[in-house]
Amino acid sequence: MGDVPVYRDEGVVLRTTPLGEADRIVTILTRRTGRVRAVAKGVRRTTSRFGSRLEPATYVDLQLYEGRSLDTVTQAEILHPYGAQIAGDYGRHTASAVMLEAAERFTVEEREPSLKMFLLLVGGLRTLVAREHAPRLVLDAFLLRSLTVAGYGMSLDECARCGEPGTYPNLSVPAGGVVCPECRPPGAASVSAPALRLLIALLSGDWADADASPSPARREASGLVAAYLQWHIERGLRALPHLERT
Repeated sequence: MGDVPVYRDEGVVLRTTPLGEADRIVTILTRRTGRVRAVAKGVRRTTSRFGSRLEPATYVDLQLYEGRSLDTVTQAEILHPYGAQIAGDYGRHTASAVMLEAAERFTVEEREPSLKMFLLLVGGLRTLVAREHAPRLVLDAFLLRSLTVAGYGMSLDECARCGEPGTYPNLSVPAGGVVCPECRPPGAASVSAPALRLLIALLSGDWADADASPSPARREASGLVAAYLQWHIERGLRALPHLERT
């Protein structure tokens, strides 16, 4: 019998699922391996050595051995307890829940490296914990950038159909972004100038402009991001309806 393939990686716990009486299946987005599912044995027992280290939104250093269908966690050390740090803040907690679910949905294939998605997720959670920006702004920025990484980027500075440069006040979700008057299809939404400016700021990382945006523009931009996200994934995110309404 050959050696059991053991590997080490770091990652963010996306979700956990009970398995039997004492175990859990842990879904993790790792830096090098991509999204993996692994059994964490005995973590539901009060005497478990690392049960609390494998909670959603926790950034962990892991040792695992590779199995046929599921890997097995053998060691886990916390690198940053993002989830615990925002657990008491409903707005940030629900925003992080959407981030975790979206990251899982965007990494379609297991064990397919996705470093950009991993870095986006860690950066988004770190920004939520820092409390320097409104949680919904952080979430919308994460979703816009994740859509781009996944190949569904929202076109905001040129027509999504003909490519003519411009920040047009009409947005078509099926077309992939703003559309010029000649290309505007039936059902395209009218977008206010402040909301369009905010979307551009969130996608580019212009936090000074994003933080200065008025509340109506934030609500409008969030609605557009949610509609665009749900169009480009197979089904809606379960966590999205639980976001704090501000």
